[in-house]
Amino acid sequence: MRIPMPPVTLRLMTEQDLPMLHVWLNRPHIVRWWGGEAARPSWAEVQAGYLPSAMAEEGVTPYIAMWGTEPIGYAQSYIAMGSGDGWWEDEADPGVRGIDQSLADASRLGQGLGTLLVRALVARLFEDPAVTKIQTDPAPDNLRAIRCYEKAGFVALRTIDTPDGLALYMVQTREAFVEQAGRVA
Repeated sequence: MRIPMPPVTLRLMTEQDLPMLHVWLNRPHIVRWWGGEAARPSWAEVQAGYLPSAMAEEGVTPYIAMWGTEPIGYAQSYIAMGSGDGWWEDEADPGVRGIDQSLADASRLGQGLGTLLVRALVARLFEDPAVTKIQTDPAPDNLRAIRCYEKAGFVALRTIDTPDGLALYMVQTREAFVEQAGRVA
């Protein structure tokens, strides 16, 4: 008999989480996919760039992923339309949300926690009736992330050019989410 995994939950990130996040964002398995060595954030950069109140002004909501009482990762959602800096310039739907996330500990990769995290984030976002679609943009060679998104219900549409380079544009619509939830129930 297989013991079911406890759910991954999300709580809003607080300023008190910044030291933990700084450590996480400097781990090699995260640095590799979040901008590389050149983008490895200093403590001052994390304080400035990830302060929840400052992120809210930019339309970004940061979360800490929890597995029981253990913090296991970081996630963020953002309003795609008007996100600036060359991102999603053609997006005209205010209901589209973008997501990013990572597991904090490399030893947790490949155990299904990433899929649980993405599913929890998608479910939370679709609780808002204004959200129409959720998108993400993993690097085309980040096969682990792509498979995770597919298991969480995302569909790859095309390769796109972003300010960070080539990415695989993946989406999950509200309709697909509701249909998938109906099959599981």
